[in-house]
Amino acid sequence: MMGSNVAPNIAIAAEGLGKKYLIGHESADQSRTLRDAVSGAARKFGRSAVNMMRGQAIIAGEQIEEFWALRNLDFTIEQGDVIGVIGRNGAGKSTLLKVLSRITEPSEGRVTIRGRVASLLEVGTGFHPELSGRENIFLNGAILGMTRGEIRRKFDEIVDFAEVERFLDTPVKRYSSGMYVRLAFAVAAHLEPEILIVDEVLAVGDAEFQKKCLGKMHDVAEHGRTIIFVSHNMTAVKSLCTKGIMLEGGMIRTTGSIVDVANEYEKKGVQTSTYEASGSSKKPTCFRRISTEFHDGALHTAIDIASASKDRMIVNLRLRDYLGSPIGMASLGGYDPELMVELHPGDNRFVITMPCPTMANGRYFLDLDLERPYNHMVDQVVDNLSFEVSRVPAAHARLLQSGWGAGSVELSAQMVRSNEPTASIASRALTAPSV
Repeated sequence: MMGSNVAPNIAIAAEGLGKKYLIGHESADQSRTLRDAVSGAARKFGRSAVNMMRGQAIIAGEQIEEFWALRNLDFTIEQGDVIGVIGRNGAGKSTLLKVLSRITEPSEGRVTIRGRVASLLEVGTGFHPELSGRENIFLNGAILGMTRGEIRRKFDEIVDFAEVERFLDTPVKRYSSGMYVRLAFAVAAHLEPEILIVDEVLAVGDAEFQKKCLGKMHDVAEHGRTIIFVSHNMTAVKSLCTKGIMLEGGMIRTTGSIVDVANEYEKKGVQTSTYEASGSSKKPTCFRRISTEFHDGALHTAIDIASASKDRMIVNLRLRDYLGSPIGMASLGGYDPELMVELHPGDNRFVITMPCPTMANGRYFLDLDLERPYNHMVDQVVDNLSFEVSRVPAAHARLLQSGWGAGSVELSAQMVRSNEPTASIASRALTAPSV
């Protein structure tokens, strides 16, 4: 996967890159006899034995399906490029980063990489759970090819950035997810790799740490290093990246400047008013299902939240226009702790009504955050929900359309004729009435 047969200014070159997985399915036939079940089990056992002897993965299920997570990817990334990889869930973003990080091998094609690669993908990647934070810092540095002296020179900066000095000699398996991510990012960013790969894992940290990480990535980019960044936060992607790659169904849909690629992604948008969590989600507390609809001048959102225990949470609802620009937020508990959502063990269902009587007609996006106090993010639903506002105007009237570029809220105003000087009217309007 590594090579030097590319131009000197190229950091990464992919040619015909593809990644295939085999997925097993059990038969859905309810009329199977005992003989069918026994013969099916025998076939599975025989196939598993052959795969084991060949050193191949053992696939559960009677029927095997090929699934291409990536297919026919061709691209080059120059040294010093800051690339944003965007796309909907399941588009192949994380698989691409795992291939570029050499965590998994491609099924076809090749990737040529020039330089040391540091990656921050899912929580726990690259750390040994039984080792302490201190030992993992030196382990990761050694994996990157750094000498012990080079790591020592960066050690204090890493510890200060991660803010885990008190727990430096504690096995990382006892760290919270936030501590894990802080230390992992600090190690990846400070050990001076030529290529830094960062997935959406930063969403686990609190808001203050996310800002700190984005600032550090800006510093890394200014020193001419290559960054590949995946995030559903379009504001962060646009502020950090200069170029973009949009994936769809495991294939490249478009590449170019990050502004053009992000606009293409946001204009395409999502066309669904419902969200359902993946069956493979391992979060004990998360959004299970969400549906939203605009009618009667208000946005009505039904939310199912699964909780592992009795808890109190903050729920934020963030609205974006058809271009993805933020237009407002409602928070249950973020401003007033008395409004925090009470959760009981198991499934919890709520209906949230957000009055928006003068919202401009058009399509909007709804993102939701589930968090504990002090900006500790528990779950997020981003780029999965949209809704349509279609108010009916009165006779001989028109309504504001979101696509006109005049904003997303129709404001009202009244005008009366007056003979007073403008200055005195303004002065009277600004003078507080006496009590």
